[in-house]
Amino acid sequence: METNIYDHYVAVDWSIKNMAIARMTKKSNAMKVVDVPSDIAELKVYLKALKGTIVLTVEETTTAQWLYTELRDCVDRILICDPYRNRLLSEGPKTDKIDAAKLVQLLKAGLLKEVYHSADQFLVLRRLVSGYEDLVRSGVRLKNQRYSLLRACGKSGKEKEDATVRDPSAAYVLTALDRQIRSYEEEKKGYEKQFQKCARACPEIRHQTSLPGIGLINAMKIVAQVVCPNRFPDKGHYVSYAGLIKLEKISGGKSYGRKSPRYSRILKSVYKTGALAAIEGDNPIHDYYNYMINEKGYPAHHARHAVSRRLAILSWGVFKSGKRYEAPRRKNVSDREAVVSNL
Repeated sequence: METNIYDHYVAVDWSIKNMAIARMTKKSNAMKVVDVPSDIAELKVYLKALKGTIVLTVEETTTAQWLYTELRDCVDRILICDPYRNRLLSEGPKTDKIDAAKLVQLLKAGLLKEVYHSADQFLVLRRLVSGYEDLVRSGVRLKNQRYSLLRACGKSGKEKEDATVRDPSAAYVLTALDRQIRSYEEEKKGYEKQFQKCARACPEIRHQTSLPGIGLINAMKIVAQVVCPNRFPDKGHYVSYAGLIKLEKISGGKSYGRKSPRYSRILKSVYKTGALAAIEGDNPIHDYYNYMINEKGYPAHHARHAVSRRLAILSWGVFKSGKRYEAPRRKNVSDREAVVSNL
């Protein structure tokens, strides 16, 4: 963020009981900090009373999206910052007023890393995807519990709902698990219907499903997680955000290995599973996989990882272009080699 272009730099440390507000101006590094009971209406009045341009920052928390929606019309820019990067806040004594004061200093110096937030239709998609992810995790847990119970009773664990066990207490638990699993399956179908409605209303989701290996659910996850493809300056940043590359550590001209960036686990899972599905079909991604193994000599696991990166790049390109993926035509071996070279 460019520094000294706003008249007022404001940081808010928000909690249920109180809010600490720190402010600095363009002309002076003098700081004013107040700690008052939390009141969104009073905060809006305070911001609207300031004359000139205002930039406001709040750390990413569970209330960050709500604050973003409520306050974005009261300021010229609102920046939701990544608390992981704000190491200065962990130094010395800690109170809400001290945190707000340090936060406004970081804001004016341009040292904050922004966390992307949006208040448009994609917020609905994110809520649906988040609810679906939680539901699937609970469903997997229930099925694992059922399998373990059946195995403990001498069964294979693959029995259907009509499975019976001798122990009355185990039978009671098994019946309860079967009932919860049925409820889970019904809720899951409800989410899938909501996803279909979203796909009909959102062309970006339909465009993602045109890619090999990307179905409706994964397309929903991509659109909900990325929201705006233009926030990534190039494909390298996007692949890094998807967790499909590692960053090299170099100091004094010497390499100290590589480390994983902070990435979206949802996107990494989408492109990894999408790559596995795509290489089983007859499509350019499958051709690219064979090319990496047969021509480049990659081991199978390295080839799959390369396919995941390629699929992520194609997905980003489709999202950015606003068009469906059009697979190149290939009729023979030479055509397939040309397709691979253009991927």
